Amino acid sequence: MSGKDPKNMRPATRIANAGRRKEWTGAVVNPPVWRASTHLYSTDADRKAAGKTNSDGGFFYGRRGAPTQWSLAEALTQIEPGAHGTVLYPSGVAAIAGCMLAVLRPGDRLLMTDNAYDPSRSMATGLLKRLGVETTFFDPLDIDTYKSHFRGKVRGVWMESPGSLTMEVCDVPALAAIARENGAVSMIDNTWASSLGFAALENGCDIAMMSLSKHVGGHSDIMMGSASAGERWYRALRRTSQELGQVVSPDDAALAARGLRTMSVRLEKSTKSAAQIAAWLADQPQVARVFCPLLAEDKGHAIWKRDFTGGCGLFSFLLASDDPDAAARVVDALELFGIGYSWGGFESLALCIAPHEHRSVMPSPTMPDSRTGTIPAIRLSIGLEDPDDLIADLAQALATMDKA
Repeated sequence: MSGKDPKNMRPATRIANAGRRKEWTGAVVNPPVWRASTHLYSTDADRKAAGKTNSDGGFFYGRRGAPTQWSLAEALTQIEPGAHGTVLYPSGVAAIAGCMLAVLRPGDRLLMTDNAYDPSRSMATGLLKRLGVETTFFDPLDIDTYKSHFRGKVRGVWMESPGSLTMEVCDVPALAAIARENGAVSMIDNTWASSLGFAALENGCDIAMMSLSKHVGGHSDIMMGSASAGERWYRALRRTSQELGQVVSPDDAALAARGLRTMSVRLEKSTKSAAQIAAWLADQPQVARVFCPLLAEDKGHAIWKRDFTGGCGLFSFLLASDDPDAAARVVDALELFGIGYSWGGFESLALCIAPHEHRSVMPSPTMPDSRTGTIPAIRLSIGLEDPDDLIADLAQALATMDKA
């Protein structure tokens, strides 16, 4: 390792130094917050020259950002192996839309993993459908059937691993390779592991999207998303974003950049705690099954261990109960877990989930074969609290099932 080029650094050092150009930071550690809608020029010739280029680092107009946003985008690029550039969006869902609109055209077909984040599914059945894009949902664990879907104008494949809510780990390199062989663009929601835990582009994906509201922000106080790609698709993402007028505020960009610097240590802590808590839950009589690829007994653990270099604090579990209100009773009894959407912050969260409501192809573990009722399930986001305190809180909450 030599010099301060982040490409020559190990991940922890890279994330501390990425995006911190001297021309953007000056004499301070972090880039200042540049609040500006209007950029000024010394001469009209300078104005005309600025209009001929379109890249981060060149002043033009506030919608194209300034050093605060440029530094964050460059840092995200430098921690995503294989990326040429990164585009920032005002939310994770905006980033999902930005990816899809950059790739898909009317008459195209999209293949979407059946266990995708529900807003991704809703975008496929809503916005994309209205625009003339047909979506086929596929089981990411059934590669043979996945191959058979490549007929007609399949232009894109949307993946997520682990899958939303039930945490299935799919063979992303294999799925991406099949997509490429068939002329399709592979896109992945890589929020769970982030680029630190899964190098999506190096594993064959064309575009890697993240919700920065989660691990990067880390403090549950911003909304932001990103998409990183090689040069071809980065250019398409940037053009589409600018045509839609997408921009993130400099204040939010500064918060995201601050969170980014500590993301690796926060992820290490939350992943370790999640593994401990998930293992404890797996031994509890009130728990029927734990969905966590960090556990050796999990069905997706082997692929996770092969392809991933890290994890996070998000996992789910089923209760050993036929009482549809059991999950809500357990969640309501928790004292150290907040009840809320999102995840990846410093505080732990719990949420009742119903995966069967968000599946078209894959069998849902929350729907029994008789389909006469549902099995109660809970998703946990493990934060930075002491795991023993969280276990004690879960123990007293699970005890409410015995009392009932």
